[in-house]
Amino acid sequence: MQSSMPDTNGIALAVLLATASIVIFDGWKLFRANRDIPTLGTFPNGGMAWESQIEQEFVRNITMIGSVVVMMIVPWFLAERSGTNIAWVVVFDILLALHSVWLITPKRYAVTRDALWVDGFRVDWSRLWWSGWKGGSSITLQRKGWWRLAPLPLGGNSTDLESAALRIDAILANQWDELMEILSEEE
Repeated sequence: MQSSMPDTNGIALAVLLATASIVIFDGWKLFRANRDIPTLGTFPNGGMAWESQIEQEFVRNITMIGSVVVMMIVPWFLAERSGTNIAWVVVFDILLALHSVWLITPKRYAVTRDALWVDGFRVDWSRLWWSGWKGGSSITLQRKGWWRLAPLPLGGNSTDLESAALRIDAILANQWDELMEILSEEE
């Protein structure tokens, strides 16, 4: 009795299409963020926007980059054993390499009273929680309902992160108006 192997080419094509969809969508959102956040600096309503640098994004996404590297290596050990054509693995690695480029590309962030703008997405504050910022190279918020499985780090220089943390604290503590009064007195 011969065991029937699934069609590895069909499975590889499905994986590549799914991966390509994610990479293209992430790239589109990344480049669209410049249109969504056209102005950097402090907004008249108290919000702010800033842009990170490559090295800040590298630090911010180091664990995801490590995961991508593992995802690039593992298929090479499985390709021959499963009978998968090496060309599929090469294309998969190219897509993941492009995704790694997206991960370290400088990003635009914005904090407003209503939402956080990160990685080209608008996230309502009601969907986020955090335990504060104690300094460092990034601010990490958590998505509610995901425990610690979906961290949402923000990159940038220490001055931008300090200003953003001040606003995030005020928003999540329902003290936005008080912060705006203090900031207007300082000007």
